[in-house]
Amino acid sequence: MSENLGSTQPVKTQKKSPKKGFLITTFGVIIIIGLGLLGGYNSGIGIRTSAEATITSQQLNEQFQLGAIDLAEGRYEVARQRFEYIIQNDPNYPGAAVGMAEAILGTSFTATPVPTLTPTLTPTPDMRGVEAVYGNARQLIANGDWANALAALDQLRKDDPNYRTAEVDGMYYFVLRYAGADKISKEGDLEGGIYYLTLAERFGPLDSTAIGLREGARLYITAATFWEINWEQAVNYFGQLAATWPSLWDGSSNMNAGERYRIASMRYGDELFAQKRYCDAYANYSNAENYGGLDELAAKNARHAYEICYPPTPTPEPTAIIPVETPTDTPVP
Repeated sequence: MSENLGSTQPVKTQKKSPKKGFLITTFGVIIIIGLGLLGGYNSGIGIRTSAEATITSQQLNEQFQLGAIDLAEGRYEVARQRFEYIIQNDPNYPGAAVGMAEAILGTSFTATPVPTLTPTLTPTPDMRGVEAVYGNARQLIANGDWANALAALDQLRKDDPNYRTAEVDGMYYFVLRYAGADKISKEGDLEGGIYYLTLAERFGPLDSTAIGLREGARLYITAATFWEINWEQAVNYFGQLAATWPSLWDGSSNMNAGERYRIASMRYGDELFAQKRYCDAYANYSNAENYGGLDELAAKNARHAYEICYPPTPTPEPTAIIPVETPTDTPVP
């Protein structure tokens, strides 16, 4: 009996076609070259975009500096055109809206040149109504009549939303910024002032003074919520205001931030005095005195707290000095 040890026929191996391998290699090289070209193209686009952004930024910076010079030298119309160009390219460019508003205000005091009319076959829309409203708005801004200026701008934007868009935006910024500041500092209308300044911020970044006023108004509103409820927190918040905006007020009374800090310090001092925390009480009475006098109760407690917290140092009694006689040697005879 013979064992079947399997087939003894040699196994044929299939050889790759040289032509097929060449095609695969060529295709791979083409892919690699294509990817390289694509990467280089994208990189080139990025470099070109970055370069264009840099050039644009340099141009805007140059126009802003030239616009500031034009404003200083009274060339308001030229300055207006420069700031308008900046806003068209970058609406959030710092200071551009303010410069636009100042240029518009400057031109309100100068004669407006009469444009040369060119004959045309296309009928020109009658803009005299819009131009009249625009001129009235400029005059109201020059007079500082913020309420009526704002009403005129609203009417102008309603009549023709596309009329001198950049200039009108700059006028809106100017009016809302100064109207908001006046509401806070002069009228005591804190909520109204905050609202106006927030609206102005939509047309351009606020300056540091306007930002400080808005933050002060918000802090005042927070401080007022603790009045006669939590004297410790009232002292904390009104103390911050007294150090930065002592004249800030809310229109509900004649008390400003400094006066409210004085009263809150006295009342908190009374609470600490009742808790026998005499040194803390005296510190609050002292803070109150920096913003005015103490009332009768606070003055009485302050004297008592001072005596307890800073008792007089006893004066030591002088030590009696007993003279000692020194014996004198007498000569022996």
